[in-house]
Amino acid sequence: MSKAYVFTRFGGPEVEAFVEQDPPEPGPGQLLVAVRAAGVNPVDWKLRAGKRRPGAPPAEFPEVLGSEVAGVVEAVGAGVDGFAVGDEVFGNPDTGGYAEHTLLPASLTAHKPAGLSFTEAAALPVAAATAYDGVRQLDLPAGATLLITGVGGGVGVAAAQLARHYGVRVVGTASAGKKDFVEALGAVHVPAGRGVAESGVPESGVADLPALADRVRAAAPGGRVDAVFDLVGGEDLAAVASLLPDRRGKLITAAAKETVAELGGAAVARARTSEVLDAVARLAADGVLRPQVTATYPLERADEALRAVEGGHARGKVVIEVGA
Repeated sequence: MSKAYVFTRFGGPEVEAFVEQDPPEPGPGQLLVAVRAAGVNPVDWKLRAGKRRPGAPPAEFPEVLGSEVAGVVEAVGAGVDGFAVGDEVFGNPDTGGYAEHTLLPASLTAHKPAGLSFTEAAALPVAAATAYDGVRQLDLPAGATLLITGVGGGVGVAAAQLARHYGVRVVGTASAGKKDFVEALGAVHVPAGRGVAESGVPESGVADLPALADRVRAAAPGGRVDAVFDLVGGEDLAAVASLLPDRRGKLITAAAKETVAELGGAAVARARTSEVLDAVARLAADGVLRPQVTATYPLERADEALRAVEGGHARGKVVIEVGA
């Protein structure tokens, strides 16, 4: 039997549970993987809450949580080339990642570089790949300035590192407690929060701050930004969009697809291919992209790991370590 952490219906944390189940059988194009580590992402609790992408297949309960894993191939389905039993791999699972076994589609799987741990590799398929797609989509020249809202999270830290690698200056919004963490990435920190100038209502910890857009202007080189990579949505996205006189191709989000379209921007265009995973793995192996895993939990404490991310205050990446 194989242990997994699931949700039994749509809802809050109360619908989560551990189950024992038979390991899944790999179908055509799939790999059965013994999971060694699983990344934790906001999309995990959002799916549990019922927020599914348009066109996604209906949920089949119980549904295993988790959208990125690293592990060892135990069986190979029909029609799979390039992978064999015993290979160390990472990717986006078909059957959830908070488990001792899962199925990976070969098309969304890459070989783990020997220089990366399973824990580090498990932090790449969602956050780092989203950052990679977004930074490439913006295609900023060296010397340009990029604003990243929510820079302290998993996607944000990866995007900041990639942008800096390409010679782009980075300004990032994050809570005051993440200031040192953000600056260690080579980014200029801007305190998150609305400030009284935007809301008219004092907000704890930021009531004495000017409006968010004004804070960014004050921090950005020359008082301007050339593009925005949003990871927050909501009021923050609307506030920083005003910094861009022309938003076409320079305002993207991974958090609020409908809102960004209304503002004249676009969602991050996800490639979702093994080629992208190979690319981010090479960048990580070369030391360009540090996964920034700041907290790990055993599978038995998967609920705590998800709460850490669902609370919205995690810095960097949270990873569940599953097997030896």
